[in-house]
Formats: sequence, structure tokens, C-alpha cells
Amino acid sequence: MAMNNIDLKLIELKKKKRIGLMTHVVIGYPSLQETITLVKTMVECGIDFVELQIPFSDPLADGPTIMKACEQSLAYGTKVKDAFSIMKVLSSQVSIPLLFMAYYNIVFQYGVEQFCRDAKAAGASGLIVPDMPIDEEHNEYFYLYAKKYNLYTIQVISPASTPDRLSKNVSIANGFVYCTARQGITGAKKELESSLRAYLKNVKKVFTIPVAVGFGISRREHISALQKEADVAIIGSAIIDVIQKTDKKIRMQAVKQFINELRIE
Repeated sequence: MAMNNIDLKLIELKKKKRIGLMTHVVIGYPSLQETITLVKTMVECGIDFVELQIPFSDPLADGPTIMKACEQSLAYGTKVKDAFSIMKVLSSQVSIPLLFMAYYNIVFQYGVEQFCRDAKAAGASGLIVPDMPIDEEHNEYFYLYAKKYNLYTIQVISPASTPDRLSKNVSIANGFVYCTARQGITGAKKELESSLRAYLKNVKKVFTIPVAVGFGISRREHISALQKEADVAIIGSAIIDVIQKTDKKIRMQAVKQFINELRIE
């Protein structure tokens, strides 16, 4: 498999000895145009990866913040083809790795090979599909097609993942492994789970690729605490919270300020 943009960014982060930051946006929220402006604003602030979620009506792991953003995006009429258009525009204008996040139902309905081919053509570097049933790969061929189009499949694991589940994920993971900091749903939290360090230590015994941590990361202190434990910190709901609470006129300024407050050099 050819070297992927995700690898290049991870190598750069390692050289700079700093934790990477990945943010999460819901395509079409607050609007399609604002999704583009939002991602470009994040990149200007030095974000390393952006996860672009294709909105879905029944998201499994999303907390109320992301669910609400998905509902609003769908109410505005966002379609899967819009997601590819947005990815195409952004990948031609920013140089960082962009990833699609989607639920497997979307990929399946679209057609697995077609989805992978179109995602690659639009400029995606990777796919995050948290509910792809690994055990069904012999019927689905999702990992096969992702590999064919040089798309990294980012595997999502949680503190509840069994040793068997972890070893299955190891065999197909590439880029980095996405560790949810706790069981359950996404959402900003004041404190990180106290058991997080031991969990990440365990993950690192099994995986040789870099480790990213998401779910509940919303403060500079969280990123500071993760600095020695993980390679990438993922901030999702916290940024959408900022957007939801801020008047449209000053939205981008508020996002900028929030990201600048998170940054650790």
C-alpha cells in the first residue's frame, strides 16, 4: 500500500514531539457552506486531521450534541453526494489528511466499492466506520475495497473491547487506532476517566500503530494529560457545542478562540 497522508502527518508529529489534534464536523451543519469555512478555519488554527461525518438519522455512538447536528443537517436536506462534493472542495484547498466518518448503513446503501472509490476520488485519506461488522468482512469486502483505493480504515475500540475484539482489530487497523476514552456515547466532559491511563497502556501492548483518543476531550488540561499517553487527541462535541451556542456572525471567531485555547506547543 502506498504511503498515505495520514502516515506523513503522524511522522511529522513524531518529529515535532507533539500530540496531534483531530477535530470532528458534521457535514451540512450549520450549513454546507459553513462546513467548508469551518474546516478551513480549523486548519488555519493548526489542526492536524479533520473527521467529516456524513449525517445519519440513527447514530449509535453519538451523544446529544452530535445527534442534534446530524438531525439539523438532514433537515436541511444534506445528501451523501453533498458529502463527496464537500470533501472534494476541501481536499483541493487544505493539505492536512481528511477522513470520512460514517455509519456502515450509509456505505452499504451507497455500494461498498463505489463508496471507497468515490471517497478516494474526492480526496479522503481514511474512513472511520465504527459499526462495520469485522466478522462480516467475508460478505462485505469493506476492508478489501478500502485497501484497493489506498484508504486507511481507522478502527474504533473502547474500554469494553475484549482481547478477541482487539486482536481482530489489530489485523486490519492502519494509520492510527481510535480509542474512545470511555464506554457509551460522545460528549464533552469536565474530567477524563481515571482508568484511561491503564486502558491506553493495554492498547499499546496490542497495537503497534499510533493511538488517538476521543470522547469527552474538551479542555487544554485533557490534552496536557494525554500528551504522554497518546499520539492524537480528538475533539468533537466540544467544538459543535461552541457552534450551537454562538451567534452566526461570530461563530468562526469563537471556534478559533476555542482551538487556540486548547493548543499545547
